[in-house]
Amino acid sequence: MKNKIQAVKGARDFYPEQMLLRNWLYANMRSAAQAFGYQEYDGPFLETLELYAAKSGDELVKEQSFVFNDRGGEKVTLRPELTPSLARMVAARQRQLPRPIRWWSFGPFWRYERPQKGRSREFFQWNVDLLGVESPAADAELAAVAVTFFQMVGLTASEIKLQFNDRRLMDEQLATLGLAANKTAVFRLIDRRGKLGATAWEQYAGEVGVTPEQLNGLKALLANADLWRQSEGCQAFVEAGQALGIGPFLEFDPTVIRGLDYYTGIVLEARDRESEFRAILGGGRYDDLVGDVGGDRLPGMGFAMGDVVIGLVAQKYQKVPPLRPSPTQVLVAQFDQISPAEALRLAAQLRAGGLRVEWYPETAKLDRQLKYADVNGIRFAALLGPDELAQGCVTIKDLAARTQTTYARAAVVDALRQGLESQM
Repeated sequence: MKNKIQAVKGARDFYPEQMLLRNWLYANMRSAAQAFGYQEYDGPFLETLELYAAKSGDELVKEQSFVFNDRGGEKVTLRPELTPSLARMVAARQRQLPRPIRWWSFGPFWRYERPQKGRSREFFQWNVDLLGVESPAADAELAAVAVTFFQMVGLTASEIKLQFNDRRLMDEQLATLGLAANKTAVFRLIDRRGKLGATAWEQYAGEVGVTPEQLNGLKALLANADLWRQSEGCQAFVEAGQALGIGPFLEFDPTVIRGLDYYTGIVLEARDRESEFRAILGGGRYDDLVGDVGGDRLPGMGFAMGDVVIGLVAQKYQKVPPLRPSPTQVLVAQFDQISPAEALRLAAQLRAGGLRVEWYPETAKLDRQLKYADVNGIRFAALLGPDELAQGCVTIKDLAARTQTTYARAAVVDALRQGLESQM
């Protein structure tokens, strides 16, 4: 037997049923973003490595990016995230863009990671960003966009939590523990709290210079669920979130720190309440990133959500509706006694009337053709046999209602439209 060529490890095949799920997610993401006035955009799939080396952090640049030299010798990478591209694009036209800037995007990204449940090397990601506003209300608006999406797909506060923290609050707390000088390493330590076992995490703490006394103080800090009340920014964020109706989803968690180096304020992560999966989304405030890529300082806040984990969560909680595998509304059957040209003319007539129509391209038994329609979720079959052709009419078979009716050829489009409207 021939060896079948396999897909690249960590890449994904999207058969029609997977495309249905992806497009369902995309449609709800678009609706949620547009409900708040966000405009759709996109950036290039290739960027220079320099763009990410500026602020994204060593782990993303050195371990997770697909990096290679182009023919001119420049180091380029398949984009592992979109926020640096957004910052670069805004910096390029900073004086022409009206503010606030509300942009969103959905597209493919690549990270060199170990493929596992909820994680692949190629994934699609929803990105939502608000630039030009520096306030807790702006942070809450981004959180509300995410929650609106969850509600649109049927996920509730009993199933999903949107966790938040504030890097500025953590800066202050780390300073009281004498860890301000080692802040970046300690942030990475906190970010890995749930990714390492207790012994490995404590060992890692020692490796980055945290003393046993400081570690005890850090543990107490990370266990304080009321710490947010010491921050005016967090209090204002919660108040704005409650005004936006998302209070039941919000939950403070001091271990949410996010790994990227460019976050400067509020950071967000969403998870399922049972914590079965990785984070559904992550994001935060990045007030210096536009300046870091060559523009003037411009405050920004955003989040990103991959399609893999949210797809698993939606399926777990049975939120994915029945999705028709075919867009076809009508199948024109083929009879061996009738010229194929007659069936093609009927199909063309129905399409001209605004219907989505398939023609069955061989003279198989009618039962086989109707089974094909049923499997693909096509409700109506148009039958043009010798009797119908002689009488200038068409028989329409409703496969859901298990009825059939014969119509004059001139009336068949209106009849099908009425039938389709009745099923909506």
